[in-house]
Amino acid sequence: MDVLRIPAAVTSRLPGRLGESVGPPVVSVVRLQGVISAQAAPVPRQVLSISSLEKVLERAFAPERLAAVALVINSPGGSPTQSELIGNRIRALAAEKDVPVLAFCEDVAASGGYWLACAADEIYACSTSVVGSIGVISAGFGLDGLIERWGVTRRLHTAGGSKSRLDPFLPERPEDVAWLTGLQEQLHERFTGWVRERRGDRLATDTELFDGEVWLGERARALGLVDGIGSAHDVLAERFPDAEQRPVEQRRPLLARLGAGGSAARAGLPGGVAGAGHELLSALETRAAWARYGL
Repeated sequence: MDVLRIPAAVTSRLPGRLGESVGPPVVSVVRLQGVISAQAAPVPRQVLSISSLEKVLERAFAPERLAAVALVINSPGGSPTQSELIGNRIRALAAEKDVPVLAFCEDVAASGGYWLACAADEIYACSTSVVGSIGVISAGFGLDGLIERWGVTRRLHTAGGSKSRLDPFLPERPEDVAWLTGLQEQLHERFTGWVRERRGDRLATDTELFDGEVWLGERARALGLVDGIGSAHDVLAERFPDAEQRPVEQRRPLLARLGAGGSAARAGLPGGVAGAGHELLSALETRAAWARYGL
């Protein structure tokens, strides 16, 4: 009996399992670029969060011929909770699909950005990449002198003596600073524990490894923070020469695809001024996060 044989060039273009059954292996390439935060950003793709990346990561680990997942990281960090959620999700999918994950640091993989890199089994950087910043930072403004100058009185009523900690309109209290320092130390301990867990004996014994410092790629390799020097294109081509590198990107919402029209429309709604102010502050915070690394 004759058997109909469909050429691979045809089946590789067919949808569903028939199309997945033949063809080259696949390396999914996920770009993680932006500040890590649960809050939406005024500019599309400016923010990384578990809600924005959940479906992206699932699609990245979905191909049947999956050989590896590559994370191309360009992030100055941000929310420790979102960093942890994203990193844990990457590890869960990697274990479920039993595929290696490779991270590639571009301009900067610092603080939460390096947390994401540590979700990979191997980390690479360019010689000029900024890597590290294994620490915790909090920033704010003290406006009590400003409102006093303008004759403004702050009226604040709480139930519970700790509800007004670090209020920017009140003078800073030593006990509030001590409380914040305690939280930062706990977060720092969690961060260093994650790095030690993921990097293991590849880490150097340098006592300043976890003091928040950053290094360029070659020094980061010497310290064991990265495994090698190279770009995603070059390393993947060498490691998986027969594989198809398949980008997996975030699907932007409709308003984001329409561009600035969404922001203009919001400005005409009640509360538009407040919304514009919030977007301005968000943009300034994002700019400041990148500026810490000269970018």
